[in-house]
Amino acid sequence: QVQLGESGGGLVQPGGSLRLSCAASGSRFSIYTMGWYRQAPGKQRELVATITSAGTTNYIDSVQGRFTIFRDNAKNTVYLQMNSLKPEDTADYYCNAEDPRDYGNYWGQGTQVTVSS
Repeated sequence: QVQLGESGGGLVQPGGSLRLSCAASGSRFSIYTMGWYRQAPGKQRELVATITSAGTTNYIDSVQGRFTIFRDNAKNTVYLQMNSLKPEDTADYYCNAEDPRDYGNYWGQGTQVTVSS
């Protein structure tokens, strides 16, 4: 069982930046594919970005060039650097870990991001 804990959310003005962090428990972090998802009020949860164990990243079009996902395996932590934030980025952001050995899927409790003036 993997436990994930997000932090770094908050209120930011349009054009501002935030960095989300997600710390994972256990000793297998380096093999997980990690992802950030978000869910806005009244909408379905959507994938924002992923990073594989090899460091390959993928982003949805709406955040490409503004968000960066990266990981520090020594700290069992994945990050989401969010720049040039827009009001439409407002959502609860969730960290996800996928274990390639058994496709186990784990979620954090979420952290709220609000982009507003």
